[in-house]
Amino acid sequence: MKPAAYRLLRPLIVLAAIVILVENWLWERIGPLIGRIVALLPFAALKQAIHDGIERLPPYATLAVFAIPAALLFPFKLAALALLASGHLVLGGLVLVLAKVVGVGVTAFLFDTCKPKLMQIPLFVRLYATWNRWLAWAHGLVDPVKRRIRAHLRIIRGGRANRALKLLRRFRRVRQERALLLARKA
Repeated sequence: MKPAAYRLLRPLIVLAAIVILVENWLWERIGPLIGRIVALLPFAALKQAIHDGIERLPPYATLAVFAIPAALLFPFKLAALALLASGHLVLGGLVLVLAKVVGVGVTAFLFDTCKPKLMQIPLFVRLYATWNRWLAWAHGLVDPVKRRIRAHLRIIRGGRANRALKLLRRFRRVRQERALLLARKA
């Protein structure tokens, strides 16, 4: 890619990296949470039946089971978009976020059960490897920026920069007070 084109596309590339990292963050945080919630449910026989049913399925049928949460939550996402389009921004946003969180959580929970069967599908293995490469790429792109931001925040929160900012504010306040005194005398 030419340097000028890269500079133009860089914001979109960074946005794509951030989307990948947010998806992964949701997956890592919400999946185990949903797993713990499901573990608390008193439906041990039902959960075991679902697990056993998935174990008996061939790989491609397991892939269909893995897609069920997306299909079940699609109407909620459409309803959220309708709410957003009709001007109910907060409610539409909440429904969309809730559908996303539940979808990611349930999909992550199902993925743990389905993964051995899914890894028998060559295309899925390639897509999974591609996702992991994208994740590594996104971390390589965003992590240095996060480290620089954290370093700047540490400098601003404490240390010399904080004292310098306080001193600068004091100088400005003294200058404003002098200006007021001069204005009163005139």
